[in-house]
Amino acid sequence: MTIPDHPVLFMIAGLFVGVVVGYFLRKQYIEGHKRNIQEQSKQIIENAIIEAEQRKKEALLQSKEEAYQIKQDQEKELKADRDELKREERQLNRKRETLKKEWDSLELKTIDLQEAKDLLRKKEDDIEEKYKEVDNLIGKQRYEMARIAGITQEEAKKMLMESLESEARMEAAKRLAKIENEMKMEADRKGKNVLALAISRYAGDYVADKTVSMVPLPNDEMKGRIIGREGRNIRAIEAATGIDIIIDDTPEAVILSGFNPVRREIARLALLQLINDGRIHPGRIEEVVGKVTKELEVTMREAGEQATFDVGAHGVHVELIKLLGRLRYRTSYGQNVLQHSLEVAFLCGIMAAELGIDVKSAKRAGLLHDIGKAVDHEVEGSHAVIGRDLAKKYGEPEAVVYAIGAHHEDQPPQSVLDVLVQSADALSGARPGARKEMLQSYVKRLEDLEGIANEFEGVDKSYAIQAGRDLRIIVDSGSINDDQAILLSQDVARSVQEKLTYPGQIRVTVIRETRAVEYAK
Repeated sequence: MTIPDHPVLFMIAGLFVGVVVGYFLRKQYIEGHKRNIQEQSKQIIENAIIEAEQRKKEALLQSKEEAYQIKQDQEKELKADRDELKREERQLNRKRETLKKEWDSLELKTIDLQEAKDLLRKKEDDIEEKYKEVDNLIGKQRYEMARIAGITQEEAKKMLMESLESEARMEAAKRLAKIENEMKMEADRKGKNVLALAISRYAGDYVADKTVSMVPLPNDEMKGRIIGREGRNIRAIEAATGIDIIIDDTPEAVILSGFNPVRREIARLALLQLINDGRIHPGRIEEVVGKVTKELEVTMREAGEQATFDVGAHGVHVELIKLLGRLRYRTSYGQNVLQHSLEVAFLCGIMAAELGIDVKSAKRAGLLHDIGKAVDHEVEGSHAVIGRDLAKKYGEPEAVVYAIGAHHEDQPPQSVLDVLVQSADALSGARPGARKEMLQSYVKRLEDLEGIANEFEGVDKSYAIQAGRDLRIIVDSGSINDDQAILLSQDVARSVQEKLTYPGQIRVTVIRETRAVEYAK
């Protein structure tokens, strides 16, 4: 049988043979590659095992080295501790030996001291015996002398002492009388000349402040607006200022009554502004009173600056200037304290010029001598001591500070300046019509009345009005409730009865109110 000679069959046969050969070749290649992979995996595993063993050995060796190092360190520390303990033990032994030696030395010294003490006691006994012998000899000698003279020892001593004392007293009395007469004549002459010159060269106005102020009104209808509906406006003004507003039959005028001139001036200025503005209601009243209070503080500072300028006192601390301005609204026995301070300053300057001492220091001390009266109702103590501390605090010279503290004998005068301030203060206060005792005692009683109320906890403000017959107390509504307000009025009334003496009766009114304020923007 013959194979047909066809090209397609040859191609198919060739392709089949190629596929078979390729399959066997691929299979052989895969099997060879697989064997290579298995051999490589086996080699990798063997290498990993070898490396792990190596690392294990290295870690074990390192841990052994670390353990050995730790052991070495611990042994070193233990050795150092043992050395330290041994050193401390040696030091303790040395100290023990030193203390033992000192103790033995102390015992020896104690024995020596006791022996010296015994020896000293023996010597003292010997000396005492010798003193007794001397006294006996002196007594015998005196007895013999007295027997010879015919008088006793005591009589002779007495006669001698009386004679010496009489002569000394006579001589001292003569010299003292002569010196005193000379000094009095000279001092009286110079003092009268200096005081007369100071008084003649200074002519101050007579000052007598009152406790009432009058506010003019454009018409009588304004009185109703000041009173307000159900008296709300007038109560608001009195509560804000602490001043009693008297509305009577006086045409086109209202009267402001109060012992505190600063409050009275605030009430007067506030009322004038309200009248000119025309808007009078509680909210506006509080706003105007606050504004006037700030303006008055500026006015007081300007008054203090003007006082220092008039006197020529430069470099006065600003706080002292403010306190000087407050004295413009403070009276002492009816005399304006700021005007009184200016008088004292000018009188001090005149007398200092005559005596030849520093005129500027004298004027400065005279101007500031009553500065303590600006805060004496806030600070305990004499106004002279308070003023001295204030002047020292704000850097005034030491001489001025001491003169302020000594002008009422709270401390003894030490220099001519101290005596000058005392003299000028007395001159200014002793002028006819300068002071009124009754007004000052009345004002003092009203201040004490407010002071008693301010001592109680929860009191915000207190005002003595109606000439001291009505005490208005405004309390903090957050800390005082209605029941406590009743108890507070009773406690204040009881305290006033115990501490003050006054005619008639005083009504104590406690005012407690809560306000809620918000602004629409």
